[in-house]
Amino acid sequence: MLGLLRPASAGGYDGCMRISNRGWLIAILSCFAIAPAARADSPAVLRSEFIAEQMPTPSCHASTIVETGGGLVAAWFGGKGEGDPSVGIWLSRMEGEKWSAPVEVANGVVQGQRYPAWNPVLFQPSKGPLMLFYKVGPSPSKWWGMLKTSDDAGKTWGTATKLPEGILGPIKDKPVQLSDGTILCPSSSEQEGWRLHMEFTKDLGKTWEKTGPLNDGKKLAAIQPTILFLPGGQLELLARSKGAGMVLMATSKDQGRTWSDLSATALPNPNSAIDAVTLKDGRHLLAYNHTPKGRSPLNIAISSDGTNWKNALTLESDPGEYSYPATIQAADGKVHVTYTWKRAKVKHVVIDAGKLE
Repeated sequence: MLGLLRPASAGGYDGCMRISNRGWLIAILSCFAIAPAARADSPAVLRSEFIAEQMPTPSCHASTIVETGGGLVAAWFGGKGEGDPSVGIWLSRMEGEKWSAPVEVANGVVQGQRYPAWNPVLFQPSKGPLMLFYKVGPSPSKWWGMLKTSDDAGKTWGTATKLPEGILGPIKDKPVQLSDGTILCPSSSEQEGWRLHMEFTKDLGKTWEKTGPLNDGKKLAAIQPTILFLPGGQLELLARSKGAGMVLMATSKDQGRTWSDLSATALPNPNSAIDAVTLKDGRHLLAYNHTPKGRSPLNIAISSDGTNWKNALTLESDPGEYSYPATIQAADGKVHVTYTWKRAKVKHVVIDAGKLE
């Protein structure tokens, strides 16, 4: 049976709940609105812009952003439309105070046949080249993982390599690097229901390990996890759900090798992607759609413990799709968020997290 949520403060709800087969109860709970957040014209928003006013493709989606020694780099997939063979991976770099003109850096051409490309994920390890993970294939249930690397902060890229069978790389959200240097990639698959798993590489993608599925994929369907760091060396995952109607969570005490059962947070999830980051001050920041249906509004929530969340900022609230956020905190402490803007552009927002209450 689902536990009841009790009101917390004016900004949110306390606790999480175990998920039963009564999914409709969760859907009802998703209608609870938390207190209004600051708007995009808040003093916390330092900059808001499109990466390109004129995009090179009619459609774009699923952006990713990273900070390198050479500055910010963003990527996304673009083409005629999601799933079309024309879709490739496009990239732009912050040069001074401006984004460079987008260029296609990867596509799905395999032995003369072109497949769509999907879900790029940029990651800069503490040592080594910039990594670009992406997927290629006719659909999410049939795609495979690919990897490219760059030694010059994304200006040029090496030859693409296919990841080993069964390894997809980070499926939508960025990896994290553990204290021993291991890169932990939050991943998921869709061929046998929506199932989460974790992938590990200790040598920048040369060899891999993976966990088994963390959920059954049918009674409880979840994909696209994002990773947070908790005190005491613990990790937390948050994930997109289908049917549950809420953002899901689990925790790990052994650096991601095993995980607790998934439970529902108090945050609604309209079957849309999320991304989160643990800030330098120990708080956690989550970008998500705070709605039971659709992909507007797009919000920022803050938590001190990874369990109790408060809506802190509304990035978009007009009709349309504002989705698939990516979040990082740069070396200077500023938070950078990129996201899909009406499937036509990629928006970049810079946030002073110290001004988020």
